[in-house]
Amino acid sequence: MSDLNQAQRLNPAQQQVTDELGAKPQDRPRFRDDLRDHLRADLEAGLRPHLDRAHKPPLFLSKRGLSLLHGCQSRFLAESETDFAWSVPMARGTVAHKAIELMVAWRGNPTPLELVDEALARFEQDERGVGGFISSLGEGERAELVSSANDFVATFMETFPPIQRRWVPVSESRVRADLCDDRLTLQGRVDLSLGKADGNTAGKVLIDFKTGRPSPSHIEDLRFYALLEALKVGIPPRLLVNYYLEAGEPRSEEVTEDLLWSTVRRVTDAVGILVSITGPEAQSPSTSPSPTCRFCPALDSCDDGTQHLESIEDDF
Repeated sequence: MSDLNQAQRLNPAQQQVTDELGAKPQDRPRFRDDLRDHLRADLEAGLRPHLDRAHKPPLFLSKRGLSLLHGCQSRFLAESETDFAWSVPMARGTVAHKAIELMVAWRGNPTPLELVDEALARFEQDERGVGGFISSLGEGERAELVSSANDFVATFMETFPPIQRRWVPVSESRVRADLCDDRLTLQGRVDLSLGKADGNTAGKVLIDFKTGRPSPSHIEDLRFYALLEALKVGIPPRLLVNYYLEAGEPRSEEVTEDLLWSTVRRVTDAVGILVSITGPEAQSPSTSPSPTCRFCPALDSCDDGTQHLESIEDDF
């Protein structure tokens, strides 16, 4: 990103992102040829004992499940047993991400509202998932969704530098790894990636867009994606970036081998937890109360979560 046309004036927020994400070729890390093979071998060796105890393989694990298994196991089970229900706040991110995906390849200079309208139209062509939810909205709820998604996209366009095609942008990129004879699938979807590897030299930047306050789980999510990228390509990304839209602030972390090995252990431990709470001799799941308990489908039957939320309210 350091080769951005300097004739194009950037505001301070955009310049900060450019400086944070850019790297000279000589500063980019190199990784060994056999890193992918060693990562996979170590990962599968740790996973097999857990998968041998699994009740119903194959198993699937995403960044959401990984985070919950290392956090509130009770919520993991509750969400896995509850049908997902769309709401305007939940649909906002999906619509906004689709609008940004369209923006990356759009010719000309579309407005945020044009991108949001096109994203909605594309979703409504499919009655499944969010498309069916959007089609069912009344005029007021639809306007609320358009307004909130427009705010997301407009903020991105105002604070993120204009994306150049030479940066090799890919939005909503899917990554997965099928392990241990397809008994476990790790899967994810990266909001935006820029750049690519050059031989053994890392060049890709993985970016997740976030609203709200930073959380330690956010960087763990990107480390998971870095591992999947290394298993897929053989060379991991060079940089992980959480971009907080409301603050217009990127928070980044360089990728190292130590980071990847740590993530291998985190994934292995999570699968062990998953099997222990869902297998033939299932143990009772642990709880980890937090402010997000208010969104948990098991809140009504969870004393820990209810008491935690009541204690937060008392503090105010």
